Amino acid sequence: MYALGCLILLLSDSVKRMLIRMVARRLGSKLLPRFAPAATLHSHATSFGFKEVNEEEKSQLVGNVFTKVASNYDIMNDLMSGGLHRLWKDRLVSKLSPFPGMKHLDVAGGTGDVAFRILETINSVNRRATVDTLEDDLQEETQIYVCDINPNMLNVGKKRAQERGLGDLGSLVWVEGDAEKLTFMDGSMDGYTIAFGIRNVTHIEKVLAEAYRVLKKGGRFLCLELSHVDTPVFKQLYDYYSFSVIPVLGELVAGDRDSYQYLVESIRRFPPQEVFASMIADAGFQKVEYENLVGGVVAIHSGLKI
Repeated sequence: MYALGCLILLLSDSVKRMLIRMVARRLGSKLLPRFAPAATLHSHATSFGFKEVNEEEKSQLVGNVFTKVASNYDIMNDLMSGGLHRLWKDRLVSKLSPFPGMKHLDVAGGTGDVAFRILETINSVNRRATVDTLEDDLQEETQIYVCDINPNMLNVGKKRAQERGLGDLGSLVWVEGDAEKLTFMDGSMDGYTIAFGIRNVTHIEKVLAEAYRVLKKGGRFLCLELSHVDTPVFKQLYDYYSFSVIPVLGELVAGDRDSYQYLVESIRRFPPQEVFASMIADAGFQKVEYENLVGGVVAIHSGLKI
């Protein structure tokens, strides 16, 4: 061992650097797929749960997941969260503070959960209005765009809108589109929400850049996402529930264990709260903050375009 140490000291700096790079590559290839966060994957690869896949594959794989779960999406959300997802979405919309006449974009919101809540809030504001003509004008001007890349999820939302008597409402607009390449004009939206969707995209930074682009000055970005629990005992219980119960529920209720195994793994690969907040700030947003719910099981991040 002593002789080996002396030999290393005699090597040139360039040879030492080469050896260090070789060792780092060998160790990295073994450790990266399971333990590295998605942001550190090399440029032509990304994460799909705990797997490393080509970027071109991820959107198709995620699309397959949501095509499979679309018909059971609502009941599985209720079962997995014990109905709490409804309260989380209520909190998201309350932080948005919707107003009559607003132009709002809800991304990855195919089932309409968030959009319906926004409309209900705006309608309750309208009902409190005292001038009927102003109320009618503002109702006509209100536009809530529901954008989702998966047509099956949008179909679920449209069906739910019909059941609620909102199917022919002009203020509710359904758009098939990619969060990384939105078709909306610059500075056209008063608000932007994305609930339980951003962890499934290939490039989080592109989604944030697009959100910033389409918002007006003064517009608010809000993201509701499953996040990271810090309390050790609670984290152990949460991990057990996530990996041992949720996939089994998926198999029993939806006949699809693999999709819910991916959903659980995708949560663990999503950036922690502070890291994601930094990414939002890097996209140009100011007054960035987040609120943990249920000990960090869920977090609501927000930012303003100023």
